[in-house]
Amino acid sequence: MTTTPLAVPAPRALLELLKPITWFAPMWAFACGVVSSGVGLQGRWPLALAGILLAGPLVCATSQAVNDWFDRHVDAINEPQRPIPSGRIPGRWGLYVAAGWTLVSLAVAALLGPWILGAALVGLVLAWIYSAPPLRLKRNGWWGNTAVGLCYEGLPWFTGAAVMAAALPDARVILLALLYSLGAHGIMTLNDFKSVEGDRRMGIRSLPVQLGTASAARLACLVMGLPQAAVAAALLAWGRPWHAGLVALLLAGQGLLMRRFLADPRGRAAWYNGTGTLLYVLGMLAAAVALRGGGA
Repeated sequence: MTTTPLAVPAPRALLELLKPITWFAPMWAFACGVVSSGVGLQGRWPLALAGILLAGPLVCATSQAVNDWFDRHVDAINEPQRPIPSGRIPGRWGLYVAAGWTLVSLAVAALLGPWILGAALVGLVLAWIYSAPPLRLKRNGWWGNTAVGLCYEGLPWFTGAAVMAAALPDARVILLALLYSLGAHGIMTLNDFKSVEGDRRMGIRSLPVQLGTASAARLACLVMGLPQAAVAAALLAWGRPWHAGLVALLLAGQGLLMRRFLADPRGRAAWYNGTGTLLYVLGMLAAAVALRGGGA
């Protein structure tokens, strides 16, 4: 009697499932949190590096595995070449990876302290309810984009500051983290333009499906822009005029790019993601440096 060997995914397919390219956003936000804390890295490098590992290769990677597992039927329509629908991640391995990465993420977060563990727990819960039934927040673009924006920007920023301070971060740090999370809601809308047909067929009410591509594009620009204007105003009120001016200048640059994006939202969403979003994250760093420098 012969038995069929257990199919195990190749390392390359696993890496593709965890999507390293998506790790940049939370790792950058974590670094902004570190900078905004005002605490020097002397003697705290191991904590900072562990936090970056937690933000990107662990929590963010977990969210990617969870999303791909519960999106496998949609991906079979929109992107059948992905690891799970293509069969390169066989059987229930996608689910096993998602669960395993969740446990490892919680273990690392616990080592970094209670505030970090709490933030990681919130992020992981959002990652699961974003994709998994019965809540499946991604079925509605309003809720889903809010959850992803918080996980990609706000929570990593908060975590970076909390790791360095070993305490609850300053209220100004939390405010900027929340504002950039709100702006990220618009960035998440950009990702939905590529899958309008599949989302509509599968009952996923992304904002381009709900509002139409033109209206969703205008809303995305507004949601990206207003929080940055609020950041510039806050920095000005805190006595950081040069940093406020830099954030405003970067926002003006995004405004020019937005005009081109709005002329062809579906065709230029990916283009704007690679251009306007760069200016967005540079503004994040400018705001973080402003807090590091102190102020009223």
